[in-house]
Amino acid sequence: MTDTIAVDTNVFTAQLRKAAPLSELYARHIVGQRVAIAPQTVAEARFGALRAGWDPRRVTEIEGIIRQARVLPVDRSTIEEVAQLRHRCLRAGHPLHQSAHNADLWIAAGAIRWGLTLVAHDAVFQGCPGLSLLTELS
Repeated sequence: MTDTIAVDTNVFTAQLRKAAPLSELYARHIVGQRVAIAPQTVAEARFGALRAGWDPRRVTEIEGIIRQARVLPVDRSTIEEVAQLRHRCLRAGHPLHQSAHNADLWIAAGAIRWGLTLVAHDAVFQGCPGLSLLTELS
């Protein structure tokens, strides 16, 4: 997948708030790229809309940006990568092996499985074994 990047949930959903600091901070990494997202990102975005009680217009807006992205398929290789990555993180003492980071683990494993750089603004991805990460965090 040339010119495709994986995007974590917080950066992906920042598109809904055009003047949001994350949207502005990461625009240069996303504009002109094909965006891929994990199924977990779709679920997290939809849950956030439900929790916030968004009106139908805002729900339609989020569905629109989801349709513009490629949702990464979960295949046997992805499942194996999740297991392997969790084990590598456990051995390395990286927090992605912890249950609290299960969705992030799947997002990182999907990026690794499909050979994509992950664009994220979440420190939990820093130092993740085998992950190509693009972040504006210092």
